[in-house]
Amino acid sequence: MEEKLVTLTIDGKEVTVPANYTVLQAANKLGINIPRLCFLKGVHENSNCRICVVEIEGQRTLKNSCTMPITDGMVVKTNTPRVRKSVTENLKLLAANHVFECWRCPREHNCEFLTLLRKYNIQNDFTSHNEFLLKTRKINGNNPAIELDSGKCILCGRCISTCEKLSGLSILAFNNRGSKTIVGPALLHEIGDSGCIFCGKCIQACPTGAIHEKSDIDKVLEEIQNPDKFVVVQAAPAVRAALSEEFGYPIGTDAEGKMYAAFKALGFDEIADVNWAADLTIMEEGFEFMGRLQNGGKFPMFTSCSPGWIRFIEQYEPSYLENLSSCKSPHQMGGAMIKSYWAKKLKIDPKKIVVVSIMPCIAKKYEASRPEMEVDGLRDVDYVLTTRELARMIRREEIDYNLLEEIKPEGELAKYTGAGAIFGVTGGVMEAALRTVVETLTKKPLDKIDFECVRGMQEIKEATLNVNGIDVNVAVVHGGKAIKEFFEILKKGEKQYHFVEFMGCVGGCINGGGQPIINARIQDTVDYKALRASVLYNEDTKAKIRKSHENESILTCYKEFLGKPNSEVSHKYLHTHYSKKTFYNEA
Repeated sequence: MEEKLVTLTIDGKEVTVPANYTVLQAANKLGINIPRLCFLKGVHENSNCRICVVEIEGQRTLKNSCTMPITDGMVVKTNTPRVRKSVTENLKLLAANHVFECWRCPREHNCEFLTLLRKYNIQNDFTSHNEFLLKTRKINGNNPAIELDSGKCILCGRCISTCEKLSGLSILAFNNRGSKTIVGPALLHEIGDSGCIFCGKCIQACPTGAIHEKSDIDKVLEEIQNPDKFVVVQAAPAVRAALSEEFGYPIGTDAEGKMYAAFKALGFDEIADVNWAADLTIMEEGFEFMGRLQNGGKFPMFTSCSPGWIRFIEQYEPSYLENLSSCKSPHQMGGAMIKSYWAKKLKIDPKKIVVVSIMPCIAKKYEASRPEMEVDGLRDVDYVLTTRELARMIRREEIDYNLLEEIKPEGELAKYTGAGAIFGVTGGVMEAALRTVVETLTKKPLDKIDFECVRGMQEIKEATLNVNGIDVNVAVVHGGKAIKEFFEILKKGEKQYHFVEFMGCVGGCINGGGQPIINARIQDTVDYKALRASVLYNEDTKAKIRKSHENESILTCYKEFLGKPNSEVSHKYLHTHYSKKTFYNEA
């Protein structure tokens, strides 16, 4: 069926677009930037903020362009005095209820609200005579990962819709009414006890700094400056796929060399890499799966590297905890190895070692604080900084990122394979595991190393592979909403799954809650998840070794310290257990 098209004129420019477009979409097609605050394509299209208003010939009132359907012959003006006055007055009202701490706000350099205040030259002199407008400020942050500051909230509703549509959990809501309205969990309960999985999608959706990660930058800088401490840094695969965005580089720029150089410039004593630990995870998780396959273990086996997913299963599906792999996540394994195996090789007292993980994830902050994540009284990981925090740290230390010359670390714990690199994208853990599992079981090299059946951004992907005469049903699931849907499928019992990869964030770690925040307007037109994923797939393709079980550094670690995958020593350092957690709805 042929698509119906209509032609309209916006600011004197004619454009022909599909008939189901809104005025905002048609303007985007022309490259005309209509300001907006509440609109988030496909997630929040509720016309809350009245910032995107336009004048339409023949219409008496201004219309919200984000929801206004187009008609053939429509004439639209986006920048008339009437439009500018309306936008200016609405911005003034929003600003009168906003706590301005821009110099210390994590969103100072990419705040959508601040950008509009500058564009429309809103004066910062209204709060003194509009004090009756100011709402009560409430900080909700009694947890290790995330903080919600009502003083910076503009009540756009984007976080609420995102929590509903991407996590599927609907943790956030409007509380109270009128001028006392505050966003937070129901009855303004603490986020940490609300059933939140710390995926951080709300942070990425927020146009201001009202929701942000709990920062440990000052603590890490203090550790680096302490001569009695040996500070080791390790970065997750997805960090190198996005860090350069924070410094103006195009989405899809590989930041690995500059990232390592930044670590050196910041003063870290040693550079490790979570990619190395990802290879180690594949050895442990892959052999755990093979053990279940050969010995009639509990199926399906679930991956355990996403802490957002772990919070989900502990709170919402605890009856399936036996299905979880007992493996710690890669960066926790890396921390445990740094403070045991690597400390012995370097002849350093492990009590003096501080491990800092750079993560694309908010939930990793919570994970690192869990009581299970330590061995012999030593925490696996001491601090977690997000990709955004690393960028802020670089700026604070006045390091010119653009002038950094790319380097490659020399340490054994920074040597990784292509399989370790793809951990950061949905399907990557499964693909890396299959490379090792299939070759180990068949005892012959793979004819085709790329398992494209588990790639892509489809939220639930399934495949059946014949491995050494056994049909193995695998699935890849990402995003809280998709996880809920998959459990509905699983409970029907119509199919026996053997191995399932779960990620708490849509797209996997490349789109983690701690990654650079992409302006809502750019999200309308750019497939940023695919661009970031391409960085990791390129790293895999160009790697000399692309299978975790062929990483010589990992094999040496087993020979010198761990013995073999799933050994007693491995279980001491690399494995853990999880348990049912309740939250206030159930308590």
